[in-house]
Amino acid sequence: MPRGLPVGKPAEMAVGAVGLGLVDCHCHLSAPEFNSDLDEVLEKAKKAHVTALVAVAEHAGEFERIMQLSERYTGFILPCLGVHPVQELSPEEPRSVTLKDLDVALPIIEKYKDRLLAIGEVGLDFSPRFAGTEEQKEEQRQVLIRQVQLAKRLNVPLNVHSRSAGRPTINLLREQGAERVLLHAFDGWPSAAMEGVRAGYYFSIPPSIIRSGQKQKLVKQLPLSSICLETDSPALGPERQTRNEPCNISISAEFIAQVKGISVEEVREVTTQNALKLFPKLQYLLQK
Repeated sequence: MPRGLPVGKPAEMAVGAVGLGLVDCHCHLSAPEFNSDLDEVLEKAKKAHVTALVAVAEHAGEFERIMQLSERYTGFILPCLGVHPVQELSPEEPRSVTLKDLDVALPIIEKYKDRLLAIGEVGLDFSPRFAGTEEQKEEQRQVLIRQVQLAKRLNVPLNVHSRSAGRPTINLLREQGAERVLLHAFDGWPSAAMEGVRAGYYFSIPPSIIRSGQKQKLVKQLPLSSICLETDSPALGPERQTRNEPCNISISAEFIAQVKGISVEEVREVTTQNALKLFPKLQYLLQK
């Protein structure tokens, strides 16, 4: 997730889906870009008929902040804790994850295990600047395998990153018996994504679809029954290098409708129902 993005204009507010409204299945609310105005950002999301924000972590240093936010905004911000394949502990020196990073994180995850919606953000990132060697790729695999096993033990889904590693990620998840999976902002081939569909996995689509031919081709092939919505805020917004916000989730819904030639209302309703199927705790947490 890029850092240091300038603040941009919010999207126009949109009418939400029937019943529960929209679910942003993957966003980074603990990012420093939101430190100064998170309350305003969340109010705009509510006005855009967003019912739930699934907040993911990248490293152990974010865990307490995410849990505090989920407590402060009970039933609206829903926490996921996990160790990302790229560790950006300082923006100047991002690096591939190590098993030591996971060892630091696991006790904190255990502490909050009963409050988690999912384990995430986890996955593989085989971008050459992060994983230029087979040793780094293998260590990423081991970190992911251990977190898949953790999610199975806790009986929660996985919120998964797979940059430059779409097919390897799906293959590993299937080999490890992962059943409830969200592949966020999937950048692989549609043929690889369809292997995920056959495994019962879901794919969340960010507002950057409006400028991504790859995402548009992906959505054209994916069945609506496998699609969820996300923003990946503050990244992957409708404009490059501009801070993305949860209220922009309506842009994803509108563009998916356009690509598939169906109504925006159908996209909103089906994607929200998909989120409820993917995250069984969601319905309960929303009622708290």
